[in-house]
Amino acid sequence: MLNELNREAAAKRGAPGSDIISAALANNRLGVSSVVFFGVAGAAPLTVIIGAITTVYAVVGNTALPLVYIVVAGILSIFTVGFVAMSRHIVNSGAFYSYISHGLGRELGVAAAFVALPAYAMMQIGLFGLFGVVAAGILGSLGLNVPWVACALFAWAIIAVLGMLWVDLSGKVLGVLLIAEIAVVLVYDLVMVANPRDGAVSVAMLNPAQLLTPEVVAMMVLAIGGFTGFEATVVLSEEAKDPKRTISRATHLAVLLAGLMCAVSAWAMSVGAGPGRIVADAQREQTNLVFSLVSPHVPDIMITIGYLLFMTSIFAALLAFHAAVSRYQFALGRERMLPSRWGYTHPRTGAPVVGSITQSVLSLIAILAYWFTHADPLVQLFGYLTVVGGLGVLILMWGTSAAVIAFFVQHPRLENVWRGRVTPVIAFFLLSIILFATVVGLGDVLGLAEDSIFNWAFAAGYAVLAVLGAGWAAIVRYTKPDVYAVIGRGVERRTLFEFPEPPRPHSHSMAFQDHYSTTSSGRESR
Repeated sequence: MLNELNREAAAKRGAPGSDIISAALANNRLGVSSVVFFGVAGAAPLTVIIGAITTVYAVVGNTALPLVYIVVAGILSIFTVGFVAMSRHIVNSGAFYSYISHGLGRELGVAAAFVALPAYAMMQIGLFGLFGVVAAGILGSLGLNVPWVACALFAWAIIAVLGMLWVDLSGKVLGVLLIAEIAVVLVYDLVMVANPRDGAVSVAMLNPAQLLTPEVVAMMVLAIGGFTGFEATVVLSEEAKDPKRTISRATHLAVLLAGLMCAVSAWAMSVGAGPGRIVADAQREQTNLVFSLVSPHVPDIMITIGYLLFMTSIFAALLAFHAAVSRYQFALGRERMLPSRWGYTHPRTGAPVVGSITQSVLSLIAILAYWFTHADPLVQLFGYLTVVGGLGVLILMWGTSAAVIAFFVQHPRLENVWRGRVTPVIAFFLLSIILFATVVGLGDVLGLAEDSIFNWAFAAGYAVLAVLGAGWAAIVRYTKPDVYAVIGRGVERRTLFEFPEPPRPHSHSMAFQDHYSTTSSGRESR
């Protein structure tokens, strides 16, 4: 009886279009700093500085990279204005999936979910390859011959455990790692600027005229991958303290911090190597470029710490992406677009249990498959999967910018013109250019032959997944209209608690109760 009353009361409390669910993520756990740690850790600034910046210098051969990072950070900041404006009105761990559902319709929302799941999963799985290679290299320098797969599996085990525990614990782990990471980046930057190759600090690479060179678009395509992960802040919205303010501040800070670190470090590297030598040095030293520039000027212990933090930077990104993909699965399970078991959380930690386990199992299978087939963990596991996963995230950002426009056209009074109209339109235009350039140049980024089927297969694969998602939503619309109605609508903090039935009264009490009910009804009828 009380169960039925409780369900009816909960149904009355729920506004039209909102969910009533049987489990929820642990709320009120994360402050601004913790959410920033997740966002910046996903972008993995030290990994980008040591790996991506050197690669762009070496491959593209243009010294405009510091400016390119500033421009990309500006574009993403413009995108973030409308993105976080929408986050103030929609609190949902489904993030892109939920926003596109509200702005462009439920079918396109599910299409976005079908793109998001493999994109984030590939981003995380690919990073295991890089972690394994870097960790094996560090151990090799100490005289320990350990295969990359053993190092990857060690990281996998820790991530699998942390993914099942309290989200604020993961936030604290990321905080410690990220603060140490930022500290060593600042020290390295200061050392390189204080010791310029040409004897004087040059700002020639900051000349805006360099942005007019034809290589800039290719550099932007590569640079934007270094920011992938900042949007994970919104995935944590249901677990944040005061999400309408926390997520907005954290997302802006994550973009600005990642962009500033990458731009300053790219400039410092060009100063340390010399503007005329940076490309040749990058091609020769590759990922050792930063260490080769600072090693003559710092104690050996600082180089060792740098290598260790390079490894922990990758680990932090692994943890951040694991949190993101498991919460996407939770959001879909809660709304029964995945089996309902994915919508349950751990009763003590509030972690999305099934989503976390699923991602851990997929990661384990991928790591072992690459190991058994003797595939190159750096190129074929890390390189291919993270680039293709980054393409998926870029597609989601592009779709979300369109959804923000549509949402605020439908609800013009929720935000001012700048946040609700102007910045989303600018972001959509700029992201359209970058997405087009990325799809066209994906084969070059991956180093594929011109006639390789994979030049277009990955983009086509995402298109197929999106069509399948939209088709599945259309089927659900007619077969399960109650499920269709709540697609992307989230929880809005309402949870249904089942109360136990009270014990049945003694038989004498039942008899008295029946007699009293009969007598009372007889009196009423009279």
